[in-house]
Amino acid sequence: MSRGEIKSNEDVEVELGRYQDDQYNDSGRAADLDDLEAEYDRYKSSEQNVTNLRASGTVENQYGSTQARKDSKKEDSPVDYTLFSGSSNQIPVFDENIVTCKEYYQHTISPYVSWKSVRDYFFGLFPIVHWLPHYNIRWLYSDLVAGITVGCVLVPQSMSYAQVATLPAQYGLYSSFIGAFIYSLFATSKDVCIGPVAVMSLETAKVIARVTERLPADTDITAATIATVLSLLCGIIAIGIGLLRLGFLVELISLTAVAGFMSGSAINIISGQVPALMGYGSKVNTRTSTYLVIIESLKHLPDTKLDAVFGLIPLFLLYTWKWICSSSGPRLVERYAKPNSIKAKFWLQFFFYAQALRNAVIIIVFTLIAWGITRHKSKSPISLLGNVPSGLKDVGLMKFPEGLASKLAPELPASVIVLVLEHIAISKAFGRVNDYRVVPDQELIAIGATNLIGTFFNAYPATGSFSRSALKAKCNVATPLSGVFSGCCVLVAIYCLTSAFKFIPKATLSAVIIHAVSDLVASYKTSWNFWKMNPLDFFAFIVTVIITVFSSIENGIYFAMCWSCAMLLLKVAFPSGQFLGRVEVAEVLNPQIQESVLETVDIKATPVGNSKSDVQNKYSDITLSQSSVSSYSPNPTVQFHTKWLPFDHSYTRELNPDVEVLPPPPGVIVYRPTESWTYLNASRQYDAIFDEVEKRTRRGRLHVHRNPRDRPWNDPGDWTPPRFLRKVLPSKWGSDSSFDEPVRDDRPVLRIIAMDWSQVTQTDSTGLQTLVDLRKAVNKYADRQVEFHFSGIISPWIKRALVNFGFGVVNEEYANESLLVGHASYHLVRSRQTDEESRIPVETRYNVYAASGTNTPFFHLEMPDFAKWDIQPIH
Repeated sequence: MSRGEIKSNEDVEVELGRYQDDQYNDSGRAADLDDLEAEYDRYKSSEQNVTNLRASGTVENQYGSTQARKDSKKEDSPVDYTLFSGSSNQIPVFDENIVTCKEYYQHTISPYVSWKSVRDYFFGLFPIVHWLPHYNIRWLYSDLVAGITVGCVLVPQSMSYAQVATLPAQYGLYSSFIGAFIYSLFATSKDVCIGPVAVMSLETAKVIARVTERLPADTDITAATIATVLSLLCGIIAIGIGLLRLGFLVELISLTAVAGFMSGSAINIISGQVPALMGYGSKVNTRTSTYLVIIESLKHLPDTKLDAVFGLIPLFLLYTWKWICSSSGPRLVERYAKPNSIKAKFWLQFFFYAQALRNAVIIIVFTLIAWGITRHKSKSPISLLGNVPSGLKDVGLMKFPEGLASKLAPELPASVIVLVLEHIAISKAFGRVNDYRVVPDQELIAIGATNLIGTFFNAYPATGSFSRSALKAKCNVATPLSGVFSGCCVLVAIYCLTSAFKFIPKATLSAVIIHAVSDLVASYKTSWNFWKMNPLDFFAFIVTVIITVFSSIENGIYFAMCWSCAMLLLKVAFPSGQFLGRVEVAEVLNPQIQESVLETVDIKATPVGNSKSDVQNKYSDITLSQSSVSSYSPNPTVQFHTKWLPFDHSYTRELNPDVEVLPPPPGVIVYRPTESWTYLNASRQYDAIFDEVEKRTRRGRLHVHRNPRDRPWNDPGDWTPPRFLRKVLPSKWGSDSSFDEPVRDDRPVLRIIAMDWSQVTQTDSTGLQTLVDLRKAVNKYADRQVEFHFSGIISPWIKRALVNFGFGVVNEEYANESLLVGHASYHLVRSRQTDEESRIPVETRYNVYAASGTNTPFFHLEMPDFAKWDIQPIH
């Protein structure tokens, strides 16, 4: 690549001689079709003259070949400027090579197939080895406090969620302690707490119910066995996804879809716990659709028992406790205590830990009350949790019943989605808040390993909990090792407190579940934010909630996934490509913003390079409304440059709607795709561009139709009333001669199609073939070679594909050198020269480079300013 030098304060301007063809600037109008045919013959004759001149060789162009300016009547005068020594009216040569497969391998694949990448891959499976050697006393204290605090919450929640999963309470405890232990070894998030959660417990209950229906009546397969096998299969799938680095698949489901089925699931759980809260849980089938559960619960309100006292009162106390500790209490501290004083810090800490322990305290209090009223009675007046085995029972290799896997297979997709989706969303959220990076693939491995190893302890599926993770974050947890301390708390409960668990009222556990799950329902603020961000997202959220409530969680999940994928495909398949016009813009630093009165004036838009007579016809008379500031005088130091923006900028908000966007020069169409040019949308973009070509330009070959019956069916022209109507109603339809007069089409012939591909990230063979077909179609329509210019190409593979299909380069078939006569345009870039010894920039001189390949004259760094080109319209 050659390099030149240019002085810093020189304004370099390349001025080309203006091409003027007098034979197309006559102001007269053809009287009839014979004159139009003669004009067309003269034009075709001029094209032949250009070919002959290029063959004889009289003018040297930028490519070193000889060719003549088309019918130019004057010679170009030399321009006095210098880009680098000994050159005049030249740019540095830069022959750009297309990308190769070898380059792709070295740039993209090679970093992942080295020994270092293999070592990093295996070390990455155990993130604990990176931070454990740095463990210290301060981290230990933070982890101990956070772990014990979360453990006190984990014990009652795990037993409550086991009730949601229709499993005995001990299975929730098993899942809690093993999840806390194993996750610490594989985690990349310090805040996430693994264990039973509401939505996964509900999904487990649904799976147990459906699989049990398909089992024979005399089967010995229990609900716990089904849940454990489900945990095994989900764990294997999650590990496989993580090891293969397919975690990006989780990103296919949008945030609104997740919020939708989470909210719907929370409503499902709350409605399912109301019967147990009121004491008639055995009379309502809570495994049906949510709306049916609500109806049945309302029907059985007269069957309310004493359990309601142990459910409603704890529920009221939990919400009151939360309000006092999270809202009222801190406000009182701010009012009556000095900021940052010891007293203020003490009370804020008190309210924080009091709020964290509210579930445990409520369960302890009402367990003691239940023990007091039932210990001497043979039959309890309320429903109690019952016996909970002490210690770890049946630890060892799980028994895998024959045929159970095939019955669980249809349930796996929804179960895996619920398992991984909530966890990834939670871990990423806390990673962003607390400034650390979460690796989704490694988190999938952590979830899979937790559930896989948990099967040896009869655990059911466990994943990340939002409420417990938020509690860990507020406790200033330092590392994932805090999960070990939480697991120890659960183990202590399993071995030491199981005799007390017998007297826990089921209604109180239902109150704890309702209180915890209610936070999963999206608030009205969240719903309103969805509407403000994107109405379609709000619609997806509402529909997902409705489907989850009125059908099932699985259908809600599948709808959420399908909606997310459909929106992604529709945006690509139906691109909002835009045709661009030009405005003059400038950057003004530190301006004084002034209020000015705008006045509106009407101006007549005259395309650049046309005489006035050329635009006075029904195709090119355009009246624009322009807003101007009458008192504004621009600073002469402000430099304006051309910017290409869509004509409908008042809708897109890319530009002040008071500014008029001027059309491109006659014969030029500028188009900006807003999506990748692929098989999904190539046909639609083809139609959009060709329709614009037919609308703005005329055919290059004049089709003479002396009789309307000679016109093709797809181009019948304007409707002509029958002759007898013209005779009967001459005042309305006019005379016969008015319809027989030929109408001259003064629209220009297409010369250039320019595309801004700055938003095109990829293309494929179908898209490229469509582009080739478009080139053939417009060349046939214009009866000449039409220039295809591309700007802003961001992928070397797109550029490679375009070059291989004949775009961007000079070739005889589609873009010969005559197209560039008079308006070959290149962008230059400059950088300050540096002192090789001191590496200090030299202020007075620059290195000048060609921004894009000089061997690809139809590729540009930015969209060229076609208004300054020597483009003579052909009418």
